[in-house]
Amino acid sequence: MGTDVDAFLGQLARHLRPQVRKLASLLLQRLNGELPELWEDADIAALTLEETTQHVAAVLDLLETHPDASASQAPPAALELGRRYARRGIPVSRLLRGYRLGHLSLLEMVQAEAPRLTGDWHMIHLAAMRLVTIGFDYVDRSSEEVVAAYQEERDHLLQRRLALTNRASKRIGTTLDVTRTAEELTEVCTEDFADLVTVDLFDSALDETGTGSPEALTQRRVAQRSVLDGCPESVLRIGESHSYPDDSEPVRALATGRSVLHHIAGTEMPTWMASSESHGRVLRTLGLHSVLLVPLHARGDTLGLVQFARHRTSVPFGDDDLLLAQEIVSRAAVSIDNARRYTHERSTALTLQRTLLPRHTVRQSAVETASRYLPAGSRAGVGGDWYDVIPLSGARVALVVGDVVGRGLHAAATMGRLRTAVRAFADIDLMPDELLTHLDDVVIRMQREESRDEGETSATCLYAIYDPVSRLCSLASAGHIAPTVVSPSTTGEATRTSGVVELPEVPVGPPLGLGGLPFETTEFELREGSLLVLHTDGLIADRTRDVDLALTTLHDVLTSAPESLEEVCDRLLAALLPSRPADDVALLVARTRALDPDHVAAINLPSDPAAVSGARRSASDALAAWGLEEMSFTTELIVSELVTNAIRYGKSPVQLRLVLQSTLTCEVSDASSTAPHLRRARIFDEGGRGLLLVAQLSERWGTRHNREGKVIWAEQALPAGSGSDHRPSRLSRSTKSI
Repeated sequence: MGTDVDAFLGQLARHLRPQVRKLASLLLQRLNGELPELWEDADIAALTLEETTQHVAAVLDLLETHPDASASQAPPAALELGRRYARRGIPVSRLLRGYRLGHLSLLEMVQAEAPRLTGDWHMIHLAAMRLVTIGFDYVDRSSEEVVAAYQEERDHLLQRRLALTNRASKRIGTTLDVTRTAEELTEVCTEDFADLVTVDLFDSALDETGTGSPEALTQRRVAQRSVLDGCPESVLRIGESHSYPDDSEPVRALATGRSVLHHIAGTEMPTWMASSESHGRVLRTLGLHSVLLVPLHARGDTLGLVQFARHRTSVPFGDDDLLLAQEIVSRAAVSIDNARRYTHERSTALTLQRTLLPRHTVRQSAVETASRYLPAGSRAGVGGDWYDVIPLSGARVALVVGDVVGRGLHAAATMGRLRTAVRAFADIDLMPDELLTHLDDVVIRMQREESRDEGETSATCLYAIYDPVSRLCSLASAGHIAPTVVSPSTTGEATRTSGVVELPEVPVGPPLGLGGLPFETTEFELREGSLLVLHTDGLIADRTRDVDLALTTLHDVLTSAPESLEEVCDRLLAALLPSRPADDVALLVARTRALDPDHVAAINLPSDPAAVSGARRSASDALAAWGLEEMSFTTELIVSELVTNAIRYGKSPVQLRLVLQSTLTCEVSDASSTAPHLRRARIFDEGGRGLLLVAQLSERWGTRHNREGKVIWAEQALPAGSGSDHRPSRLSRSTKSI
């Protein structure tokens, strides 16, 4: 009986063989309402017809040749359809449902043909039972293979997506640069995910000052990349600003914060994609079929929009692609936000740093100076390097260079506080070692005031005082590298800058903030026209560079230094620094001047009140020699008060010195360390008005201490039209005594 049934099924199969294509079409018509995704894509629809035809032919082969159904294989089109379902992200349950429905429909069609070949209902019944058994065995076997192909493709896609996510995590955000981070996003995603990637950021997100309005909808194209040369899909170019129509998908995505998966049906291009009819034709020619719109969100802020488009890749974006794009964009958004926050903080710190540094050199006659400040080009940010040139009394000048440990706003603010403290201490004319001792106390107090989260405050500082009268340079160092001195060479009567480069032996004390250890002042004489080069360690120290080699390069540049100090600075930076230095650099170059001895008059005075009148006469003689007779009355009053105080309250020896430069300075020194001070004299007080008189008659006055005692000084402005080039006619250049 079994043989008769198999023979009947074989006859039935041969009868239906010419109708294979028709049967496949009928099956697809029945599945139309159950599986609409089969017709949503033209490629899948065509493949589905081929796959169904192959299934019908395979079932008829089983009925005709009677092989073992468990040994049958799924048709190639069925395996490919399973892979395409996997690529589209369609659940495998939908595919298996199609198998079940298709199998039942095919059985119904075959059973409907059986009565046309025989009237034996018993045979028809047995054939139907046999047909069900063969059909279910075939469906089980082929569906297993299709599911395996589906899962294999899904695993492959997951591996690719994991690889893409891994590449994105490694390659996006390698720099703290907003534009470069956006470019990295486009580069990663156009390798095997999208055919076009564009990144638009709000102008407020690109504003380094942080003053941009977050409500502004204007965006700027910061990066775009296509698999096609020249990026023909986009009419915008890098750096162009634009805004999307109010009712467009991008605006809704930005307003709601939700990503959008947009499939383009037919030839109609959205207005927000095609800016013109000609551009729309370009997009249609390229075959643009799907777009992802993903907002850039980071820390509660919307930074912009990323668009992914496919045209060369036949598979449109699916829900899984949208999730993957959201993950990548989310990571990129954090990197972009980090970059813009860093840029904003760096810009703020740099502005603060440059504001706190000297904007121009104060006019003084002791040295000619040129300076440079270069912020770090690394992620570390702006540091706390600084320099300063501070005019002092007696035609002297203080040269300062320092470096605060740390980066960012805190370092810049600390630098400003220390520079202010140095100027305050310089104003009271402290010796270099004493000044650094007081500055060390300031840093220690700052450490106590600040929290642990802000890190330990520390700094290095080099403080030098140059006196153009004696040509002595006094300096002390708190953990800072010594300056470089270039002594000019002399050929005949001409003196040029090029000469011997020396590193003076400077005792280097501990950095500021340690406390407890003393600082030491060293002195050396400088020839007129010498170069004094002060700098921070960023000029010569680098992890990739040998310090000794850098010092050799510095000496080579200074050996043949040009006349212009600005050019000296430029040559040093060009020879020693890369384009983006890893650390801040402060550079201060000073060329020393010597004050003409004819502009200095020094008179030694006995400790006798009768010497006051002689001091007045000597001062008057000096002013007459300088052509400044009109200043005699005021100067004699100042000299009289200062000399009287020194003789009455000070100790011998007493000396009067007049210094003529851009101002006229009267100095009276004695061996006492006790300094006078202003006080309010009562009506019947006999004294107390002398210093008040000096303060009223002079522009500035003050006291400075030295190892031998103190100096009281007062400065007066020169009359209009006069200068510091007066030549004495009667005054001897040697120190006089009264």
